[in-house]
Amino acid sequence: MATVYTLHPDNPQTRTIEQIGAALQAGAVMLYPTDTVYAIGCDLYAKNAVQRVRQIKQLSNDKPLTFLCQSLSNIAQYALVSNTAYRIMRRLIPGPYTFLLPATKLVPRLVMSPKRKTTGIRVPDHPICLALLDVLDNPIISTSAPLLVDGEATSGNSGKPHYSPTRYELFDSLEKLVDIIVDNGTEPGFQVSTILDLTDEEPIVVRRGLGWEEASTWVAEIS
Repeated sequence: MATVYTLHPDNPQTRTIEQIGAALQAGAVMLYPTDTVYAIGCDLYAKNAVQRVRQIKQLSNDKPLTFLCQSLSNIAQYALVSNTAYRIMRRLIPGPYTFLLPATKLVPRLVMSPKRKTTGIRVPDHPICLALLDVLDNPIISTSAPLLVDGEATSGNSGKPHYSPTRYELFDSLEKLVDIIVDNGTEPGFQVSTILDLTDEEPIVVRRGLGWEEASTWVAEIS
């Protein structure tokens, strides 16, 4: 059964953040709020935890996982950033954007796309995410929490009708699968991040999510 930590949405309590950070370092998997949707996550370098995240989301090892970084300079440790990519990201982060970039050797193979050697990185505009990144000092895996089908968690690929749950429904459906549940008192968002492919000189909007209009504007101006 998961341990529930209640945090203030704007000023998360330092002691509680440190407790969660210590658990993540020890290999815990958590359900937590982001600036888009509730996500499943863990320490980027906790291999067993990353495998558990894949199992929860029913993702095969050839599907890359996104992770959170603290800043643009932090991204440069884990990805190769071209001048074009830098100019676009500098305008958009922090925010609801996932950037597909060529991965460096610091990114575990279990996380990146095995064929393209790329990775998805976000810099969230969310106090709890940023506080956890600060105390952990490692990137945090961030994949959207499973949707619900007939009250049960699903990857979203079942083909059956699903709906956006309340946070308590989400907590109930995942409490036996994760170690930690972070509750900031807000309901889950339903809009995912916008995905920008910045692996080539020509940037591409892969998925329209939150803030895609602004992203499209910068892509058009810089391309």
